[in-house]
Amino acid sequence: MKIPSGVHPVLAESAEAAWTAYRDAMARYSREERLSTSGIGGDGTPTYFLDEVVERPVLEVFENHGVNVLSEEIGWIDRGSSETIVVDPLDGTANAAAGVPLACFCAARVVDGVAVEGLALWLDGNRIWWAKNDTTIKKTTTKRATLDGAAVSMLRPRPETFDAWCRVARRIDRVRVLGSSVLEACLVADGAIDAFCDAGGDIHRIVDLAAADLIVKAAGGVLIDLHGRALTFEPDLSLRWSGIVAATPQLAEELRSELLRSN
Repeated sequence: MKIPSGVHPVLAESAEAAWTAYRDAMARYSREERLSTSGIGGDGTPTYFLDEVVERPVLEVFENHGVNVLSEEIGWIDRGSSETIVVDPLDGTANAAAGVPLACFCAARVVDGVAVEGLALWLDGNRIWWAKNDTTIKKTTTKRATLDGAAVSMLRPRPETFDAWCRVARRIDRVRVLGSSVLEACLVADGAIDAFCDAGGDIHRIVDLAAADLIVKAAGGVLIDLHGRALTFEPDLSLRWSGIVAATPQLAEELRSELLRSN
């Protein structure tokens, strides 16, 4: 794994720490050990053993740099800094713990309330995405503007989102459910798929979206919330969004309209 030159040291070092811890854990622990849970994380969901193993060295990096932290597992750590790292050390934990190689590290630097830099690392695929808020846009998305016939990745359907999920599925050409929101957003940035969305379950937290927002915008795409809510960096992991990531604003709005349409 080679981190691009120019990445801020706190992001580079934390990504390297996550990658090393992940590779070690996958070799050292059994599937059953990785899938065991150890309590409730800062976001109110169960914490896997594997989450703790990967997060621990990442938090040590942030402590050494003296920055605030908003992390999916540990929650909020206030060190009185003007800089906060919004991080999910292991997005797609259920995949990784089971041995499915679809999981990412992601982190965003937020300085005085503004997201300035985001980094995502596919922990099994050895792929890295990086962007700053002043990065020159290089259009690498598919540039698709219409929903009909698109390739769309979605979070799995839930009872409350089933109808909306099926409406989209009937219109598109390919549907994928990969289990890692960060990876799916980055694949939109790459032009591998046209869009990705939560069909209305309010599953996304800011740790899922902060880095992805910068990466997708730098690729010429967009990230919006189904209900028009702006992203905020408040230290509150109870705040949720239904993220829509798309190759173009037109596709994002068409996908949003279809998800909100009554049957």
